[in-house]
Amino acid sequence: MAKATTRFVCQACGAVTPKWAGKCETCEEWNTVEPETIAPRPGAASKGPAGQSVTFVGLLGDTAPPARAVTGIDELDRVLGGGLVPASAILVGGDPGIGKSTLLLQVAARLAKTGKRVMYISGEEAIEQVRLRARRLGVADSPIELAASINVRDIVASLERAKDAALVVIDSIQTMWLDAIDSAPGTVSQVRACSFELIRAAKANNFALVLVGHVTKEGGIAGPRVLEHMVDAVLYFEGDRGHQFRILRAVKNRFGATDEIGVFEMTDAGLAEVANPSALFLAERRGNIAGSAVFAGLEGTRPVLLEIQALLAPNPGGSPRRSVIGWDSSRLSMLLAVLETRAGVRLNMTDVWLNVAGGLRVNEPAADMAVAAAIASAAFDKPTAPGTVYFGEIGLSGEVRQVAQAEARLKEAAKLGFDTAALPRRVAHGNRRLSAPEGLRLEEIGHIADLVARFAPENTKAG
Repeated sequence: MAKATTRFVCQACGAVTPKWAGKCETCEEWNTVEPETIAPRPGAASKGPAGQSVTFVGLLGDTAPPARAVTGIDELDRVLGGGLVPASAILVGGDPGIGKSTLLLQVAARLAKTGKRVMYISGEEAIEQVRLRARRLGVADSPIELAASINVRDIVASLERAKDAALVVIDSIQTMWLDAIDSAPGTVSQVRACSFELIRAAKANNFALVLVGHVTKEGGIAGPRVLEHMVDAVLYFEGDRGHQFRILRAVKNRFGATDEIGVFEMTDAGLAEVANPSALFLAERRGNIAGSAVFAGLEGTRPVLLEIQALLAPNPGGSPRRSVIGWDSSRLSMLLAVLETRAGVRLNMTDVWLNVAGGLRVNEPAADMAVAAAIASAAFDKPTAPGTVYFGEIGLSGEVRQVAQAEARLKEAAKLGFDTAALPRRVAHGNRRLSAPEGLRLEEIGHIADLVARFAPENTKAG
């Protein structure tokens, strides 16, 4: 009879070692290696029957693809690509208290009121705690089936008997426990094995499965990296708990785009959708202040206007500080070097603080020109024009490069009342002429020195 074996697994990266060590040699994290006992599978020692042949079918198929289940929350449906796909597995991660459970309870309530069978299984809260949250959110009358359990074997057996379930929420995967593995819930082996059993049940019984995942201090989803490969979609819930905005971002989606975002506002009655995030992000903007510029960005297919704020302070000590919130710090360093080398803006003895107002993180290089405008505005203490938006990528030689979806950015700017757009200069080799909205004036900028010249005094030579 086969005996149980013990191995040592790093809880940060999943690396397996034959003996304990204080430091993982793979990820170099301290105190993350823990023992895990693997029980032998019944009948594993004996030779099993020969495998059967696998049936292959054509790619086109004879039946229509399954219809998506629309949740009724447009921001979530946008991120998912149109709704929940039957037999799919979705992983939702985010910081503690960011609103993951709140959002999923609201989604479950909306879907249950349409007549679909929805099951909500909590491993962190008791039934009464979930009911208390439902009353606060105003969804206590929804026909959701609740359960409080961490035993995956019991959960899978119950789900296999519920043949008509449309959505199953597991809150959270780190609390689930499988008795075949002798380790505590939340360990790498438990998370991997529990996820496999739950995803297998979802595929076999044709219901959409949503797993709530905890995140580490670095911001990644806790547990083995293979968990993100096993699921069909990975959604991150971003935002500051001290700020009312919440951003739902897809980083993996087998059934839709991976660059879409959903914007929510945290209220006393739960999460409310933000249909026009540009107006909300700019609601508290104050004009005639140096160091502020409006960026016409793009998140997936959605144009979003954001305020870029820059603050400069003299630092004669020779070690200037660069602090960034909501943008790439390495790109800021590059842009500061270009401003100083190509446009003559002296920043080597100046502290620079940069902030993307509203809590949204900007990842696209099209924000370069808005950041440069905000820094130049702060450097020369001259406000940007109140009705102007900026977008364009800046290269190392100081040239302003074109970016994608310029027309969508311009339409969003015109819709919010802006009258001028500073954008990259269009080259002459066959580019289609931009269709600017009526009333919006285009100002083409070919080099960063041309942008800085708008703010520098006439007797100051940039370049």
